[in-house]
Formats: sequence, structure tokens, C-alpha cells
Amino acid sequence: MKIHRLAIALSILVPALALSVSAENKPNAASIQILKPSDQAQLDAGESYPLDYQVTLGTGDDHFHVWVDEERSPGIHDLKGTYMLPKMTPGVHTITLKLVDKGHVPTGPQKSIQVKVK
Repeated sequence: MKIHRLAIALSILVPALALSVSAENKPNAASIQILKPSDQAQLDAGESYPLDYQVTLGTGDDHFHVWVDEERSPGIHDLKGTYMLPKMTPGVHTITLKLVDKGHVPTGPQKSIQVKVK
């Protein structure tokens, strides 16, 4: 009976331990958070607004760029902070953070919001 209980316990613990070890060996998954402004925020034209962000780089990522519509910012290496958005004209604008490699080639992860400028 004790051997049967031991076998059951091991059959539960060994796979759980293997999953834990494999999760620790995987590289960190990339993540992007746009903390401010919020999606669909209404902003005033002619004003510069802060973009608060937090980024976790994944495998192959080196830094990120902020895009406002089709305009790309310089590379940003600070993984948490504030980037001052350029003044925007009235209308709907898309703000996107894109992770890139050392050659500035997008690696896939990105996050977008839209803002309405009056």
C-alpha cells in the first residue's frame, strides 16, 4: 500500500517538477504596456503629452521605437519611463510601440492605441 501511494505521489510530482524546470529555462516573453495615455483618450491639438510605458524585451529584442502614425521615434533603450509625444493635429492618431533588434528590424511584438485629438 505504501509503495502504491509513493508511485501515485511521484507520478504527480515528477511532471510538475519538469514543467517548473522547463518554464525557468525558457527565455522571457516580450511584453509591452502603454500606461498613459489610455486607448481612445481625447487629447488637445498643439499640446505634447507624455507616453508612460513599461517594456520587457524578449529573445532577439534590443530596444523599441514609438510610432505616431507613420513617424518613427529614435530608438529607446529605457525599459520603463516616459516618452514625450510630438504635438498632433486634430483627428485620430495611432501610437504604436514596436520591439526591434539591433538592426532596427521589428521582431514582432508591438502594442498600439488610438487617441482622438481635438
